[in-house]
Amino acid sequence: MKTRPQRARRVELAVPGNSEKMMAKAAQSAADLVFLDLEDAVAPSAKVEARSRIVDALKHLDWTGKTRAVRINDLTTPYAYEDIIHVMEHAAEYVDVIIVPKVMAARDVYFVDTLLTQIEKKKKLTRRVGLEALIEEVEAMINVEEIARSSDRLEALILGMGDYSASQGIDLKAIGGSSSYPGDLWHYCRFKMIIACRAAGIEAIDGPFGNFRDAEGYRVECERARILGCVGKWAIHPSQIEIAREAFTPKMEDVLAARKLAAAYAEAERQGLGAINVDGNLVDAASVRLVGNILKRAEILEL
Repeated sequence: MKTRPQRARRVELAVPGNSEKMMAKAAQSAADLVFLDLEDAVAPSAKVEARSRIVDALKHLDWTGKTRAVRINDLTTPYAYEDIIHVMEHAAEYVDVIIVPKVMAARDVYFVDTLLTQIEKKKKLTRRVGLEALIEEVEAMINVEEIARSSDRLEALILGMGDYSASQGIDLKAIGGSSSYPGDLWHYCRFKMIIACRAAGIEAIDGPFGNFRDAEGYRVECERARILGCVGKWAIHPSQIEIAREAFTPKMEDVLAARKLAAAYAEAERQGLGAINVDGNLVDAASVRLVGNILKRAEILEL
Protein backbone atom coordinates (compact mmCIF):
# COMPACT_ATOMS: atom_id res chain seq x y z
CA MET A 1 0.00 0.00 0.00
CA LYS A 2 1.53 3.29 -1.13
CA THR A 3 1.27 6.38 1.07
CA ARG A 4 -1.27 8.88 -0.20
CA PRO A 5 -0.25 12.55 -0.43
CA GLN A 6 -1.77 14.83 2.18
CA ARG A 7 -3.41 17.75 0.39
CA ALA A 8 -5.47 20.76 1.41
CA ARG A 9 -9.00 20.35 0.04
CA ARG A 10 -11.05 22.99 1.87
CA VAL A 11 -12.29 24.25 -1.47
CA GLU A 12 -12.16 22.60 -4.89
CA LEU A 13 -12.90 25.15 -7.62
CA ALA A 14 -14.58 24.03 -10.84
CA VAL A 15 -13.40 25.71 -14.06
CA PRO A 16 -14.51 25.05 -17.67
CA GLY A 17 -11.62 23.50 -19.55
CA ASN A 18 -12.42 25.43 -22.72
CA SER A 19 -12.19 28.89 -21.12
CA GLU A 20 -8.66 30.27 -21.11
CA LYS A 21 -9.86 33.37 -19.24
CA MET A 22 -11.50 31.41 -16.42
CA MET A 23 -8.55 29.03 -16.07
CA ALA A 24 -6.17 32.01 -15.78
CA LYS A 25 -8.36 33.55 -13.04
CA ALA A 26 -8.56 30.22 -11.22
CA ALA A 27 -4.77 29.95 -11.12
CA GLN A 28 -4.70 33.29 -9.28
CA SER A 29 -7.50 32.37 -6.86
CA ALA A 30 -7.28 31.24 -3.24
CA ALA A 31 -8.71 27.78 -3.96
CA ASP A 32 -6.77 24.83 -2.54
CA LEU A 33 -7.56 22.66 -5.57
CA VAL A 34 -8.62 23.74 -9.05
CA PHE A 35 -10.10 21.22 -11.43
CA LEU A 36 -10.14 21.95 -15.13
CA ASP A 37 -13.34 20.41 -16.38
CA LEU A 38 -13.84 18.35 -19.52
CA GLU A 39 -17.24 17.01 -18.50
CA ASP A 40 -20.41 19.00 -17.71
CA ALA A 41 -18.92 22.46 -18.26
CA VAL A 42 -17.87 21.70 -21.85
CA ALA A 43 -20.24 21.10 -24.77
CA PRO A 44 -19.67 17.89 -26.80
CA SER A 45 -18.53 19.93 -29.81
CA ALA A 46 -15.79 21.58 -27.72
CA LYS A 47 -14.49 18.61 -25.71
CA VAL A 48 -11.64 17.56 -28.00
CA GLU A 49 -10.29 21.10 -28.35
CA ALA A 50 -10.63 21.64 -24.59
CA ARG A 51 -8.04 18.94 -23.93
CA SER A 52 -5.33 21.00 -25.62
CA ARG A 53 -6.47 24.17 -23.86
CA ILE A 54 -6.16 22.38 -20.51
CA VAL A 55 -2.70 21.08 -21.35
CA ASP A 56 -1.60 24.60 -22.26
CA ALA A 57 -3.05 26.03 -19.05
CA LEU A 58 -1.39 23.36 -16.91
CA LYS A 59 1.98 24.03 -18.52
CA HIS A 60 2.01 27.81 -18.69
CA LEU A 61 -0.06 29.20 -15.82
CA ASP A 62 1.38 29.67 -12.33
CA TRP A 63 -0.34 27.10 -10.10
CA THR A 64 1.89 27.69 -7.07
CA GLY A 65 0.23 26.52 -3.86
CA LYS A 66 -2.58 24.68 -5.63
CA THR A 67 -3.43 21.09 -6.38
CA ARG A 68 -3.94 20.78 -10.16
CA ALA A 69 -6.77 18.47 -11.18
CA VAL A 70 -8.59 17.51 -14.37
CA ARG A 71 -12.11 16.12 -14.46
CA ILE A 72 -12.48 13.73 -17.36
CA ASN A 73 -15.74 12.72 -19.03
CA ASP A 74 -17.55 9.76 -17.56
CA LEU A 75 -16.48 6.28 -18.57
CA THR A 76 -19.63 5.51 -20.55
CA THR A 77 -18.81 8.23 -23.09
CA PRO A 78 -16.50 8.00 -26.11
CA TYR A 79 -14.31 10.76 -24.65
CA ALA A 80 -12.99 9.45 -21.33
CA TYR A 81 -10.05 7.25 -22.35
CA GLU A 82 -8.68 9.86 -24.75
CA ASP A 83 -9.13 12.56 -22.09
CA ILE A 84 -6.75 10.61 -19.87
CA ILE A 85 -4.31 9.72 -22.64
CA HIS A 86 -4.12 13.24 -24.10
CA VAL A 87 -3.66 15.04 -20.77
CA MET A 88 -1.20 12.48 -19.42
CA GLU A 89 0.82 12.16 -22.62
CA HIS A 90 1.24 15.93 -22.92
CA ALA A 91 1.18 17.25 -19.35
CA ALA A 92 1.57 14.39 -16.87
CA GLU A 93 4.20 16.20 -14.80
CA TYR A 94 1.79 19.12 -14.32
CA VAL A 95 -1.21 17.07 -13.10
CA ASP A 96 -1.74 16.09 -9.48
CA VAL A 97 -5.21 14.51 -9.59
CA ILE A 98 -7.63 13.05 -12.12
CA ILE A 99 -11.30 13.36 -11.10
CA VAL A 100 -13.51 10.54 -12.36
CA PRO A 101 -17.24 11.35 -12.61
CA LYS A 102 -20.19 8.99 -12.33
CA VAL A 103 -18.21 6.11 -10.86
CA MET A 104 -20.58 3.17 -10.42
CA ALA A 105 -18.38 0.51 -8.82
CA ALA A 106 -14.78 -0.37 -8.03
CA ARG A 107 -14.27 -1.60 -11.60
CA ASP A 108 -14.43 1.98 -12.87
CA VAL A 109 -11.61 3.05 -10.59
CA TYR A 110 -9.60 -0.06 -11.60
CA PHE A 111 -9.87 0.95 -15.26
CA VAL A 112 -8.56 4.47 -14.72
CA ASP A 113 -5.86 3.26 -12.33
CA THR A 114 -4.64 0.68 -14.85
CA LEU A 115 -4.56 3.15 -17.73
CA LEU A 116 -2.66 5.69 -15.65
CA THR A 117 -0.18 3.02 -14.57
CA GLN A 118 0.51 2.08 -18.18
CA ILE A 119 1.10 5.69 -19.19
CA GLU A 120 3.34 6.35 -16.20
CA LYS A 121 5.43 3.28 -17.06
CA LYS A 122 5.68 4.29 -20.70
CA LYS A 123 6.80 7.82 -19.79
CA LYS A 124 9.01 6.58 -16.93
CA LEU A 125 7.28 8.89 -14.48
CA THR A 126 8.30 8.67 -10.83
CA ARG A 127 5.40 10.73 -9.42
CA ARG A 128 1.99 9.08 -9.41
CA VAL A 129 -1.17 10.97 -10.25
CA GLY A 130 -3.91 10.67 -7.63
CA LEU A 131 -7.61 10.02 -8.15
CA GLU A 132 -10.83 11.47 -6.82
CA ALA A 133 -14.16 9.82 -7.64
CA LEU A 134 -17.62 11.32 -7.81
CA ILE A 135 -20.48 9.51 -6.09
CA GLU A 136 -23.48 10.73 -8.09
CA GLU A 137 -25.55 7.66 -8.95
CA VAL A 138 -27.74 5.43 -6.76
CA GLU A 139 -25.66 2.42 -7.83
CA ALA A 140 -22.54 4.20 -6.65
CA MET A 141 -24.13 4.89 -3.27
CA ILE A 142 -24.94 1.19 -2.91
CA ASN A 143 -21.31 0.36 -3.78
CA VAL A 144 -19.67 3.25 -1.95
CA GLU A 145 -17.69 1.08 0.49
CA GLU A 146 -16.03 -0.98 -2.27
CA ILE A 147 -15.37 2.17 -4.29
CA ALA A 148 -13.66 3.84 -1.33
CA ARG A 149 -11.33 0.83 -0.95
CA SER A 150 -10.77 0.24 -4.66
CA SER A 151 -7.28 1.71 -5.17
CA ASP A 152 -4.37 3.13 -3.21
CA ARG A 153 -4.31 5.83 -5.89
CA LEU A 154 -7.76 7.02 -4.74
CA GLU A 155 -7.48 10.03 -2.41
CA ALA A 156 -11.07 11.24 -1.97
CA LEU A 157 -14.73 10.72 -2.79
CA ILE A 158 -17.03 13.60 -3.71
CA LEU A 159 -20.79 13.72 -3.29
CA GLY A 160 -22.27 14.97 -6.58
CA MET A 161 -25.73 16.17 -5.59
CA GLY A 162 -26.96 17.22 -9.04
CA ASP A 163 -26.66 13.98 -10.95
CA TYR A 164 -27.44 12.00 -7.81
CA SER A 165 -30.77 13.83 -7.53
CA ALA A 166 -31.66 12.80 -11.07
CA SER A 167 -30.56 9.24 -10.41
CA GLN A 168 -32.75 8.88 -7.32
CA GLY A 169 -35.66 10.95 -8.65
CA ILE A 170 -35.46 13.61 -5.95
CA ASP A 171 -38.01 16.41 -6.25
CA LEU A 172 -36.46 19.51 -7.86
CA LYS A 173 -38.21 21.74 -5.33
CA ALA A 174 -36.55 19.88 -2.49
CA ILE A 175 -33.12 20.42 -4.07
CA GLY A 176 -33.73 24.14 -4.08
CA GLY A 177 -34.79 24.07 -0.44
CA SER A 178 -38.37 25.13 -1.11
CA SER A 179 -40.21 21.93 -0.18
CA SER A 180 -41.73 20.68 3.06
CA TYR A 181 -39.04 18.00 3.50
CA PRO A 182 -37.81 18.22 7.11
CA GLY A 183 -34.15 18.58 8.00
CA ASP A 184 -31.11 18.07 5.79
CA LEU A 185 -32.00 16.42 2.48
CA TRP A 186 -28.41 15.20 2.02
CA HIS A 187 -27.78 13.87 5.52
CA TYR A 188 -27.97 10.14 4.70
CA CYS A 189 -25.88 10.42 1.53
CA ARG A 190 -23.20 12.48 3.24
CA PHE A 191 -23.17 10.26 6.30
CA LYS A 192 -22.84 7.04 4.32
CA MET A 193 -20.13 8.34 2.00
CA ILE A 194 -18.11 9.87 4.83
CA ILE A 195 -18.19 6.62 6.81
CA ALA A 196 -16.91 4.75 3.74
CA CYS A 197 -14.13 7.30 3.28
CA ARG A 198 -13.00 7.21 6.91
CA ALA A 199 -12.96 3.43 6.95
CA ALA A 200 -10.81 3.42 3.80
CA GLY A 201 -8.45 6.14 5.00
CA ILE A 202 -9.40 8.65 2.30
CA GLU A 203 -11.05 12.08 2.42
CA ALA A 204 -14.66 13.11 1.86
CA ILE A 205 -15.55 16.21 -0.15
CA ASP A 206 -18.98 17.81 -0.29
CA GLY A 207 -20.27 18.59 -3.76
CA PRO A 208 -21.54 21.77 -5.41
CA PHE A 209 -24.14 24.28 -4.27
CA GLY A 210 -25.84 25.60 -7.38
CA ASN A 211 -27.03 29.06 -6.33
CA PHE A 212 -23.73 30.91 -5.99
CA ARG A 213 -25.60 34.12 -5.16
CA ASP A 214 -26.92 32.50 -1.96
CA ALA A 215 -23.84 32.92 0.23
CA GLU A 216 -25.67 32.03 3.44
CA GLY A 217 -27.11 28.86 1.95
CA TYR A 218 -23.65 27.80 0.83
CA ARG A 219 -22.23 28.55 4.28
CA VAL A 220 -24.90 26.38 5.91
CA GLU A 221 -24.12 23.46 3.58
CA CYS A 222 -20.39 23.82 4.32
CA GLU A 223 -21.10 23.66 8.04
CA ARG A 224 -23.35 20.61 7.73
CA ALA A 225 -20.71 18.80 5.71
CA ARG A 226 -17.88 19.78 8.07
CA ILE A 227 -19.72 18.62 11.18
CA LEU A 228 -20.15 15.13 9.68
CA GLY A 229 -16.50 14.83 8.66
CA CYS A 230 -16.04 16.33 5.19
CA VAL A 231 -12.76 18.23 4.82
CA GLY A 232 -13.92 20.54 2.03
CA LYS A 233 -16.53 21.48 -0.55
CA TRP A 234 -16.74 22.26 -4.24
CA ALA A 235 -17.03 25.85 -5.42
CA ILE A 236 -18.65 26.60 -8.74
CA HIS A 237 -17.94 30.34 -8.51
CA PRO A 238 -15.05 32.36 -7.05
CA SER A 239 -17.46 34.02 -4.61
CA GLN A 240 -17.76 30.70 -2.76
CA ILE A 241 -14.02 30.21 -2.22
CA GLU A 242 -13.53 32.27 0.92
CA ILE A 243 -16.68 30.87 2.54
CA ALA A 244 -15.43 27.30 2.14
CA ARG A 245 -11.89 28.17 3.26
CA GLU A 246 -13.24 29.70 6.45
CA ALA A 247 -15.70 26.87 7.12
CA PHE A 248 -13.12 24.09 6.75
CA THR A 249 -10.17 25.80 8.45
CA PRO A 250 -9.89 24.89 12.15
CA LYS A 251 -10.08 27.96 14.39
CA MET A 252 -6.67 28.84 15.79
CA GLU A 253 -7.93 28.75 19.37
CA ASP A 254 -9.13 25.18 18.80
CA VAL A 255 -5.77 24.21 17.31
CA LEU A 256 -3.87 25.68 20.25
CA ALA A 257 -6.21 23.98 22.74
CA ALA A 258 -5.75 20.65 20.94
CA ARG A 259 -1.96 20.98 21.02
CA LYS A 260 -2.05 21.83 24.72
CA LEU A 261 -4.24 18.83 25.46
CA ALA A 262 -2.10 16.44 23.39
CA ALA A 263 1.11 17.68 25.00
CA ALA A 264 -0.33 17.38 28.51
CA TYR A 265 -1.52 13.84 27.88
CA ALA A 266 1.83 12.83 26.36
CA GLU A 267 3.54 14.05 29.53
CA ALA A 268 1.00 12.20 31.69
CA GLU A 269 1.70 8.98 29.79
CA ARG A 270 5.41 9.38 30.49
CA GLN A 271 4.47 9.56 34.17
CA GLY A 272 2.32 6.44 33.91
CA LEU A 273 -1.01 8.24 34.21
CA GLY A 274 -4.05 7.21 32.17
CA ALA A 275 -6.26 10.27 32.70
CA ILE A 276 -5.52 13.86 33.73
CA ASN A 277 -7.22 17.17 34.37
CA VAL A 278 -6.61 19.92 31.80
CA ASP A 279 -8.31 23.24 32.51
CA GLY A 280 -11.06 21.49 34.45
CA ASN A 281 -11.70 18.82 31.81
CA LEU A 282 -10.98 15.11 32.13
CA VAL A 283 -8.55 14.08 29.40
CA ASP A 284 -7.87 10.48 28.44
CA ALA A 285 -6.87 8.50 25.35
CA ALA A 286 -10.28 9.02 23.75
CA SER A 287 -9.95 12.80 24.18
CA VAL A 288 -6.60 12.79 22.42
CA ARG A 289 -8.04 10.77 19.56
CA LEU A 290 -10.84 13.30 19.12
CA VAL A 291 -8.51 16.30 18.91
CA GLY A 292 -6.28 14.33 16.56
CA ASN A 293 -8.60 15.30 13.70
CA ILE A 294 -7.98 19.00 14.41
CA LEU A 295 -4.23 18.44 14.68
CA LYS A 296 -4.15 16.57 11.36
CA ARG A 297 -5.99 19.37 9.54
CA ALA A 298 -3.73 21.97 11.14
CA GLU A 299 -0.64 20.08 9.96
CA ILE A 300 -1.92 19.76 6.38
CA LEU A 301 -2.89 23.45 6.30
CA GLU A 302 0.38 24.46 7.99
CA LEU A 303 -1.40 26.38 10.75
